[in-house]
Amino acid sequence: MSSATKTYTLDGSFKMHRGGSLQSPTLAYETLGSLNAAKDNAVLIFSGLSPSAHVASSDVDRSPGWWEDMIGSGLPIDTDKYFVVSVNSLGSCFGSTGPASIDPVTGERYRLSFPLLTLEDIAESAMLVVRHLGIDCLHTVVGCSMGGMSGLAFCLRHPRAVSRFVSVSSATRALPFSIAVRSLQREMIRSDRLWQGGNYDISEPPITGQRLARKLGMITYRSAEEWTQRFGRERATDPVQPGVQFATEFSVESYLENHANKFSGAFDANCYLYLSHASDMFDLAEYGGSLASGFKKLDLEKALVIGVRTDILFPPQQQQELAAGIATVCEDSKLVELDCVRGHDSFLVEMDAFRPVICEYFDSCAP
Repeated sequence: MSSATKTYTLDGSFKMHRGGSLQSPTLAYETLGSLNAAKDNAVLIFSGLSPSAHVASSDVDRSPGWWEDMIGSGLPIDTDKYFVVSVNSLGSCFGSTGPASIDPVTGERYRLSFPLLTLEDIAESAMLVVRHLGIDCLHTVVGCSMGGMSGLAFCLRHPRAVSRFVSVSSATRALPFSIAVRSLQREMIRSDRLWQGGNYDISEPPITGQRLARKLGMITYRSAEEWTQRFGRERATDPVQPGVQFATEFSVESYLENHANKFSGAFDANCYLYLSHASDMFDLAEYGGSLASGFKKLDLEKALVIGVRTDILFPPQQQQELAAGIATVCEDSKLVELDCVRGHDSFLVEMDAFRPVICEYFDSCAP
């Protein structure tokens, strides 16, 4: 956990959305910029599945954050104007309470005794931090990928606590294709003999399962169009080991292997399972029985929905559905579909496309 990361521990019990509770959970968060006297310039950031609360560098922690080129002085989410709050998701392994944390009741790691996690729980835990910081109403909630659904849950459950919403490459609920992919990823981890029903040795986690899950994830985070442009049929630079059949031969294989190895040792396997499952469970239609009834529970002054043409996890039709629904309850709403080639991950890597859109949004509603 970086030196810029702060923590807030609830004094009491936190009731989970689908049953069960956590005793005195801890939430890790970071802030950038300053809260103004009117306390109306706070922007809450919800991340995707795997990032920490470290969204951007600061004087306290100069290491790059996961949205480094979007947040900071003079950047689209300008910390000279806005007070940015980024919370590590409940259930994660970067400072917030999750399956890898110690249960204060038993003194042992939660592991699979951790209650069923939902994105509603992530939204409610973020609300604890917002209240802890003395903020009554947020200027904007911004959510990326899974965080877009967490942000939508926040807006649904606390309509008086937020005025504006920005959804980036997200949706009202997961498509069957996305559920199928994540289900297979979870099975890969659970099938690893080292997983041991979730009771693996922390020093010897189910790395093979995690590597395979990450490779499948990377394939869906990017696009076939990018693979063709970037790699073609180029051969890997690593020498093929003599006598080894089916060894890595293509550059795209080496790319996936490198990304899988970087991720597997840095993220707890049980935390991944819980967050992945939570992504599948969220459904706006549960708020009243239909998407239309769910949208009616929103109370927004302004909204922006951004999608990418080549995104196969949250494709353009889902952005259109989300934007159309928000437009029924929010007159000042906008849909932007970007022609980026890098699929779902475009919001992390194609900053030249995303920066102008988000900059225009925040410039139009500066406090």
